[in-house]
Amino acid sequence: MNLLFDPWIPVRSHNGEQQIICFNQLTDTNIADFAFPRADFQGAAYQFAIGVMQTLFAPQNEEQWLLSYQQAPDLPLLTSALEKGRHAFELISDNAKAARFMQDYDALEQAEAGPIAGLLIEAPGGNTLKLNTDHFVKRGLYNQISLPMAAIALFTLQINAPSGGQGHRTGLRGGGPLTTLVLPHDATASLWQKLWLNVLSREQFSYNEPDLHSTAVFPWLGPTKESKQKGTEVYAKDVHPLHMYWAMPRRIRLEVQQGDAVCDLNGSHCQQFVSSYRTQNYGYNYSGSWWHPLTHYRINPKKPDEDNLSTKGQPGGVSYKHWQALTMLDEEEGNIPAKVVSIYNLGRSRLISGRRKGEYQRLWAFGYDMDNMKARGWYSSELPLFNLTTNQRETLLKHIKIVQQFAAEALWQCRTQIKSAWFSHPSDVKGDTSFIDLQFWQRTEQAFYHTIATMLADDNSGEPLPPEAALRWLLALKHTATDIFDELVLSGNDSHKHMARFIQSRRALTGWFANGKAVKSYKQFYHIPTAVDTEQEALA
Repeated sequence: MNLLFDPWIPVRSHNGEQQIICFNQLTDTNIADFAFPRADFQGAAYQFAIGVMQTLFAPQNEEQWLLSYQQAPDLPLLTSALEKGRHAFELISDNAKAARFMQDYDALEQAEAGPIAGLLIEAPGGNTLKLNTDHFVKRGLYNQISLPMAAIALFTLQINAPSGGQGHRTGLRGGGPLTTLVLPHDATASLWQKLWLNVLSREQFSYNEPDLHSTAVFPWLGPTKESKQKGTEVYAKDVHPLHMYWAMPRRIRLEVQQGDAVCDLNGSHCQQFVSSYRTQNYGYNYSGSWWHPLTHYRINPKKPDEDNLSTKGQPGGVSYKHWQALTMLDEEEGNIPAKVVSIYNLGRSRLISGRRKGEYQRLWAFGYDMDNMKARGWYSSELPLFNLTTNQRETLLKHIKIVQQFAAEALWQCRTQIKSAWFSHPSDVKGDTSFIDLQFWQRTEQAFYHTIATMLADDNSGEPLPPEAALRWLLALKHTATDIFDELVLSGNDSHKHMARFIQSRRALTGWFANGKAVKSYKQFYHIPTAVDTEQEALA
């Protein structure tokens, strides 16, 4: 089965119909999206397709890129380019010595075969099964899967690889990296445009011509560089830049069987299936700083010699509190957006939209929230990407950070007073209160983007954030915080024993919004009259 030339990719057309296609059929503008049965597979499919195009079909300059964005290339042209990589995308082969996509060059015959469910990141690990503690994520849900599902599951594991025990290496971007992609303004755009927006021209992503038969690009084409000893780490200088799309930290070989079967992942009937795989530790050990084009990084401005850190999924998901970091270069804070986002900001935004008023592309951020080997959740969010000039971006960055910091302080007050109402000694209480944070960020999101839109408006009297708009943001935070407090503490609570504590905590919360130090500073900065602290006064 060849992943470039055999039909295996499930897609959905604009009319809702689903079909299985070959890779080169992605140029069909009637195709709206992939149609994989899992969200993590869906995200991995984007990264697979983008990686193939970047490796085998990258445009030479931005002019070529724009032509292919406006009109998908002819089928023969793409097919010819894909032919260069045919040898690297065989999932299985009759030749025992042939290289297999994302699988170890060695057959790993000495390794014990394990159930195929182990390829899925959320599957219970060996120790969990041994201790019989797989309460929430059960064993035995996936006993056999089709070759297409095995291919995408394998790729998903390799690009997200969390820590997996001694010598089972994490991915090149660390375990569970957050991926950020640029999506078109038009939600009905073709899948081709969604993918092509994240392919970089050789003008923007410069590298030497790759040797497509080398492990420097495709690590599975030769013996694995084992990492038992010190000095076997793999650094960015040791491989070709395109290797980042195809990093292979785990040593895996699929065990393919013949016979009639039904795939446990998508319910399809198949004649070849996978029920087990072999794995060996001490694979590629990626180390040092990497700059994967689809990932946001952070650096320490005070310690420039330290390695960069890729952003990972965290409890609570991705909200507007991450928006400025993911979309805007901030050297002072050490936030470096993904290269595809930076390239969009630096010119593509005007290439594809002409900066039409009210039109913006979208940022899709997704990834696992990992706690070492355990998957705590999968997050997927879309955020706006405004078409900003360099001057606008630099001017707005300061004010965006101010309104976000003010929101963070308001949330802290809300959370603190809720705990004070619940417990007589709140500082001694341990527990997860992230659900309060999640509610707060979700409920204030619309107001935040309205505030950003005001900053970008042409009629804001030359001030990035006029007093009236700054006050609306203050009131949105106040109303959200007090509403959450009332719902979690007062609503439906028939206990009168602690009512005095409840009232005291609520007064403390509303008092902060009236006279808190951060509130006074915020009002002063945006020239809001100090006495204005209620909606009625604001309207008056």
